[in-house]
Amino acid sequence: MGIEQRYRDVRQEVAETAAACGRAAGDVALIAVSKTVGLEGVQEAIEGGCTVFGENRPDQIMEKYAAFPEVQWHFIGNIQSRRIRDIVPCATMIHSLNHLDHAEKIGRVAKGLGKVQDVLVEVNVSGEESKSGIAPADAVEFVQRCCSIEGLRVRGLMTMAPQGSREAARQTFRGLARVADEVRAQLTPPEAVAFDQLSMGMSEDWPVAIAEGATMVRIGRAIFSDNFTE
Repeated sequence: MGIEQRYRDVRQEVAETAAACGRAAGDVALIAVSKTVGLEGVQEAIEGGCTVFGENRPDQIMEKYAAFPEVQWHFIGNIQSRRIRDIVPCATMIHSLNHLDHAEKIGRVAKGLGKVQDVLVEVNVSGEESKSGIAPADAVEFVQRCCSIEGLRVRGLMTMAPQGSREAARQTFRGLARVADEVRAQLTPPEAVAFDQLSMGMSEDWPVAIAEGATMVRIGRAIFSDNFTE
């Protein structure tokens, strides 16, 4: 089975899972994480109907955006300050904001390009030292400060769950949804309206994420790997 068909299958599974949770299929965006494939793999996914991709390295998002500017490119990797000028022109959304100095620089670069950069704040809900992100207790203040930066629009939160346990993943995703509710309650009405996204769930745990309120799932291996099994 090729990438084109695997994308269609995963897209159908996402829609069915959303429906089973009482949600509309359009409530959950499928982001195809294409970091393991080149331009040919991206082309196959586009032929399968994919319109939103995720990349975690600046060089890759630059190359693929240049080749396929008609689709959306989300940056989901760790942000390096020196590469922000490369990322912002290509990114529809940045999922991994967790430093205020990065937020300020993203805002400046976006303003210089005449755009408002949509971002998600990364929260380390699980508390694992190996994972990036701000602490849940710091989320309200961090988001409020980011909302005051010109050229930036905070659209919601992102997290990564511990691997190997569906229950640990569920608790992590539930925790992010709770943090999002707490943050939203402290925003101004216009800020709260924009703050409507939860990016959580990957190839091994996305059904749990949808059940806990994900609006975006980041799926790579289930689409682009020939031998992926949950």
